[in-house]
Amino acid sequence: MADDVPPRVIDARDLQPPGPMELTLEALDTLPRDETLQLWLNREPFPLYNILKNNGFAYRVEYCEDDGRFIIHIRHAGT
Repeated sequence: MADDVPPRVIDARDLQPPGPMELTLEALDTLPRDETLQLWLNREPFPLYNILKNNGFAYRVEYCEDDGRFIIHIRHAGT
C-alpha cells in the first residue's frame, strides 16, 4: 500500500448484523489494489475472515483497549 493513500474507514460499531458485512463486501468490490479498508467494530467478525481469504484479501486485526473496538485492516493479498 502506498504510504500516502489514507485507508477507507467503515465505522460499523453501531450497526447490527448483517449491516457491517454488507457494507464491507460492497466496499471491497471497489477497493483499489493500493488501498486498505479499515472496518471498526465492537466485536470480531469471525464469519468475515473466511470470506476475505477465499476472495483474495488479507487482513490484520487490531484491538483497541481504550475503547474496546476491533479494527480490521483489509487489503488485497500480495500487496
